[in-house]
Amino acid sequence: MKVSDLWSWEGTIDRGPYALVGLIGFAIKHNLDRVVATAVFRRRWGLFNYWMPFGRAVRITSLNPSDRIFLVSILALSLPFIWVGVVLTMRRLRAIRLPAWLVVLFFAPYLNLLFFIVLCVYPSQSAEDLSRPPHAPQNRTLKGIIPDNNWGSAAMALLISSVIGAAATLLSVSALAVYGWGLFVALPFCIGLLSVLLHGFHQSRSLPSCLAVASLSVALLGALLLAFAVEGVICLMMAAPIALALSLMGGSIGYLIQQRHWNRLQTQATFTSILLFAPLLMGTEAVKPQQRPLLQVSTRVEINAPPETVWHFLVSFPTLPPPTEWPFRVGIAFPIRSTLQGSGLGAHRECQFSSGRFVEPIQVWDENRRLLFSISGEPPVMEELSPYGHIHTRHIDGQYFQAQDAEFLLTRLANGHTLLTGTSRYRNRMWPKAYWQLWSDAIMHQIHLRVFRHIKRLAEANAG
Repeated sequence: MKVSDLWSWEGTIDRGPYALVGLIGFAIKHNLDRVVATAVFRRRWGLFNYWMPFGRAVRITSLNPSDRIFLVSILALSLPFIWVGVVLTMRRLRAIRLPAWLVVLFFAPYLNLLFFIVLCVYPSQSAEDLSRPPHAPQNRTLKGIIPDNNWGSAAMALLISSVIGAAATLLSVSALAVYGWGLFVALPFCIGLLSVLLHGFHQSRSLPSCLAVASLSVALLGALLLAFAVEGVICLMMAAPIALALSLMGGSIGYLIQQRHWNRLQTQATFTSILLFAPLLMGTEAVKPQQRPLLQVSTRVEINAPPETVWHFLVSFPTLPPPTEWPFRVGIAFPIRSTLQGSGLGAHRECQFSSGRFVEPIQVWDENRRLLFSISGEPPVMEELSPYGHIHTRHIDGQYFQAQDAEFLLTRLANGHTLLTGTSRYRNRMWPKAYWQLWSDAIMHQIHLRVFRHIKRLAEANAG
């Protein structure tokens, strides 16, 4: 292999040189980043900083000039390594005769590690290999367990993959207490991939058959978690979209792989990599947990009443009617009433939720204009739906979702109305952050609307 091959798109590359260049390149890149970060910017740099450069999730717009210069410098150092990685990955895909679009997995967090392992395991395909029909991998154990017919192999693949997925889920949520990338990203991807490889163990299966097995594998996993009271219906429904999408992605790659020729060693290496990848990632997340970012959601409502009237019902509102919003009817905790003890700065506001009481010490009291309070003494954030009645899962306590504070602003409008703006800040320890923030922001917004609509009715009736 010549040095010029490192940036040439032409030709193919065998798995040995690909693995060697990848490992050496990563070692050089990591040490170069570490030297620049410590010597130039006086910052610590570890392996997890490639996913979170600042040790936590931050928005680009919130970075200060020093952080931006640091981020641009690290990205500039990465460009030649990214080029080499993409070029060699394209050539490796060409050697295995897999579609070139799979190169997008090179940029997928965490999944790119499994993608690299797969590319290092599978041999290059020659024209002679492609002219012969695929033959079954040589593994006596699996050969005796998995039936040869289409329906039998699908049923056994679903059973094996769902049981393995349930065991990995118990490891993450019960033993490690981690709801992260390993559970919600790596596991469904690996389950979809594993189920399809098992389904196509004896002979190549059709794409619809493979995708059906991949999607049913995570559905059966969810049914097992519900049946054994590991999770409730609400959490499973929230996780279903990302789990289904990733299982189909893994199933698609499994469909392409099961059409290739592989020997006994490749079979063992492949299944071992898939089985160990998610648990190892879960363990890594448990050893070095990610910092919880501070998130916020804001809601605005215009009220046909002056700020003085709105303020009266804002600091303390009477009992709300039963909820009609679907999140609260299926188990999400919702506000019922609030009371105020004292007045002004240092007063205590208590908000009764369906699951318990929130204690809210007043931090800012600017009468008829601004109210800010912190939040403590949090009750469970939801009541899980389960065939067994009440079940307690780790993610519903304050260690995973923690309300920080809430702020309300009253703005007098030119037409005599009041613009009520509410902002809640919270921390969530479930990853990927971007996905779970969609759910948490939507729920917080519904909580705001439930209270604001009640205040609006009371204030407008009082003003009338």
